[in-house]
Amino acid sequence: MSAQKAFDAIADPVRREILRLLVDHDECSVSQLAGSIRSVGRTGVSTHLRVLRTAGLVTERKAGRFRLYSVDATGPARDVLVEMHDLFRDFPAGSGRSTTDRVPAGSRRVRSE
Repeated sequence: MSAQKAFDAIADPVRREILRLLVDHDECSVSQLAGSIRSVGRTGVSTHLRVLRTAGLVTERKAGRFRLYSVDATGPARDVLVEMHDLFRDFPAGSGRSTTDRVPAGSRRVRSE
């Protein structure tokens, strides 16, 4: 799996919410996730889980008639974390400045009166 597929998968806010729930609870069934997510129903949660699983971010384990999902920290999820860390490693912590506040080298900031 590629990190690009993982980034594409986490672009959706519902999928990010699913990942947060899985991180908080280690492992959940579709019903448990659907009970915590109000923006989509059980079928929608299943669809989002399929995207996350295809991207390599989530694993599925069968336990009787249930399918339990958890974050796959050994696959692309780790690659995404490493890439995000590398991207922001030089960004000063607590600076309160966003990347849009930065002035490119060689340009001048114009103050409005």
